[in-house]
Amino acid sequence: MSRADAPTASLYHRIVVWLLFLILLLPLAGTLLYSLSTSWSATILPDGLTLKWYAALWSDERFLRAFGQSLLVCFGALALSVVLILPLMFVVHYHFPKLDTLMNVLILLPFAVPPVVSSVGLLQLYGSGPLAMTGTPWILLGCYFTIALPFMYRAIANNLQAINLRDLMDAAHLLGASTWKAAFLVVLPNLRKGLMVSLFLSFSFLFGEFVFANMLVGTRYETLQVYLNNMRNSSGHFNSALVISYFFFVLVFTWAANRLNRDKA
Repeated sequence: MSRADAPTASLYHRIVVWLLFLILLLPLAGTLLYSLSTSWSATILPDGLTLKWYAALWSDERFLRAFGQSLLVCFGALALSVVLILPLMFVVHYHFPKLDTLMNVLILLPFAVPPVVSSVGLLQLYGSGPLAMTGTPWILLGCYFTIALPFMYRAIANNLQAINLRDLMDAAHLLGASTWKAAFLVVLPNLRKGLMVSLFLSFSFLFGEFVFANMLVGTRYETLQVYLNNMRNSSGHFNSALVISYFFFVLVFTWAANRLNRDKA
């Protein structure tokens, strides 16, 4: 390609990217406009605009409770994942690197079984007896922990390979640091980006999870997605406001986390 053709090619690529962006944005823009409309049926544009659907949504105690419960179970599962998987990955990659291949297989097993099948098995196992947990947030914590594992393991494993773990540990030992002191003060700060990426991916996936929440707890511990499903027969304007609020929260959360990560870099 000649230099004269380069600006034309660049313009073409930009046009294609913006067209794809607009195509992806149109359904969201339509949902946003519908959530702001007073009524919209037989006309191209809504009859009027209002914020009453958002006011009704954010004054609904059931919605606020479902929203808070979703956050609680997601953050709890992610905290459990970080506490358990970081020491495990350090031990595997530093002391037993040959086990990494086996771990890569085991960590993907939760995705090998469909969620519906897993839910039925969990209902049979934890539906009664001394470990009866169905209908409680504890069973969701366990399920969400297994769902987050593949995301966290792969992101952190790639980060560990990039920082050259063994060389970092050897350098820290030469300077007189113990193994665990080196792990906390040298290795852990270098894993911040991989850990943040894994937490973002896991949170966005868990916050929208529906099958496990609906089958294992349902309305007994109503999460945001279960609430959205239960409200499907209500006003379309109300549901549109709910979808936009959900999207806006995830967008702001991701932006703030990325900004914080960039500021600390």
